[in-house]
This record gives sequence, structure tokens and C-alpha cells, in this order.
Amino acid sequence: MLEDRFLKRLRKKSRKGLRGWPIATIAFYGPDLSRATKAAVGIVPSEDAEVKELRAWKVDRGDIRADPAIAKEILDFIETHGTVSVAMTDQIIGCPHQEGIDYEGEWCPVCEFWRGRDRFTGQRVH
Repeated sequence: MLEDRFLKRLRKKSRKGLRGWPIATIAFYGPDLSRATKAAVGIVPSEDAEVKELRAWKVDRGDIRADPAIAKEILDFIETHGTVSVAMTDQIIGCPHQEGIDYEGEWCPVCEFWRGRDRFTGQRVH
């Protein structure tokens, strides 16, 4: 399929490693470890700098990692900011809801899967 080229380009950019600055960081979040419903992309302009630009995409159905339209939007976003490198997680790293914005407290009340789990490994911590 023609639109798969955007997904392939995004994966290829991330496999090249650190090639310079600015760098785009791409992270995926979901209600559990099987389905990502949110992608967040941050643009870091230089070493030791904070994220300068941040944008998030969300889907209600399916897995955002397999959505070619969103992959194209992410590619456009990172190219607009002149990124030289892309760092992308290969797994889901937590709940798609933000503490202090979507909920208060230690655990998201919507994503029961993540209660008592490490967001980077998905393993139980409590």
C-alpha cells in the first residue's frame, strides 16, 4: 500500500541513531501493552536542552503505530522543525492520560492495567 511508505520512513529514520541536532523524540502510550492510542513527539534543539516543541496525536480505535495518516503527520512535524535525528520507543511506555491534567493522584482511574506497574517495563512494582 502506498501510504505504508510513511510508516517505513519513520521507522528508518529512527534506526539511523543519533546523527545530530535537533532530535525528535517519539513515545507511544496506551491503556495496556498491546495497543498504543497516543503518540507524543518532542523536538529537542540541542544537547542538554529541554523539549522546544511538543505535539501529541490520539486515536479512539486501533493502534496509532499502524496508522499511516498519523505517521505522515509526524513526519511532516519533524521535518518542519529540521530534525536531524529521531529517537523512537519500540514499546508502549505508559498510560495515555496525563497526571495533573487528565487525573489527580498516583494512578490513572481509567487505565486500570497501569495501576502498580512500571511505565517503562510494564512489570508490577507494587
